Amino acid sequence: MNKPNQVSIDYLKEQAKKLRIHTCELVSQRGRGYVQQGLGASDIFSALFFSEMNIDPKFPDWENRDRLIVSTAHNSAVYHAALHERGYFDKKTLDTYCKDGSKLEINITERLGKPVEATCGSLGQGLSVAVGICLSAIRNNKPFNTYVVLGDGELQEGQVWEAAIYASNMKISNLCMIIDFNELQVEGKSENAIEHFNLFERWNSHNWNTIEIDGNNMNEIIDAFETFKKEDQRPTVIIAKTLPGKGVSFLEGIYSHQMFFSRKASQYAVEELMNGK
Repeated sequence: MNKPNQVSIDYLKEQAKKLRIHTCELVSQRGRGYVQQGLGASDIFSALFFSEMNIDPKFPDWENRDRLIVSTAHNSAVYHAALHERGYFDKKTLDTYCKDGSKLEINITERLGKPVEATCGSLGQGLSVAVGICLSAIRNNKPFNTYVVLGDGELQEGQVWEAAIYASNMKISNLCMIIDFNELQVEGKSENAIEHFNLFERWNSHNWNTIEIDGNNMNEIIDAFETFKKEDQRPTVIIAKTLPGKGVSFLEGIYSHQMFFSRKASQYAVEELMNGK
């Protein structure tokens, strides 16, 4: 219905910049939050909302819309910013983020209504939800795809691998999972919490269409989605290496799960983003 026409990479980069600015401003309103994750994932959300997904803000419950499951529900700032920029609600609503009574919560919830497909505050559940939606679409001959954003720290949850095996076994090719591989979780870097393993080899061994990219390179993101749409026998996983704090020099590479972030810091960050490329 309202999938954007072919858009330029420069346009998507500009949208990603807007999402980063919103993320900084929203998190600073409450003084702390998930700013690092949102800055790192802005390119992915820009590509999804402004190029890849077939959605229509005027008809958020359209039956044949593409679905997005944000298993990393703490990515609420960048997600809500994307909804605003895509036209689901106005700036006044966006500015209620995390305020008492607002439907824009610190974790993405179904209180907001569509297009939120599931509340995924408990990590590891998003892929299972997405698999169920995809299987329903196949059995009911529906044309939509389902996308799920999963964090690399979530891969420590056994439920993820149960869903992965089932999706491969059922040849659920209308499923595209993007792993936001930022190496960041509550304890700091993921490799300090559990032994690191080769993600490409692991997913490939489960017979997934496995793609590795720089998750902050818009060309690679778009190319990966094109590869997904050509696959008709397997689910697709895009392992997207992202940099926490991307775009703000004094935040890049800082592994802070829920950062204290003042309005003054936000002003510096926004100024740098606006003056950057």
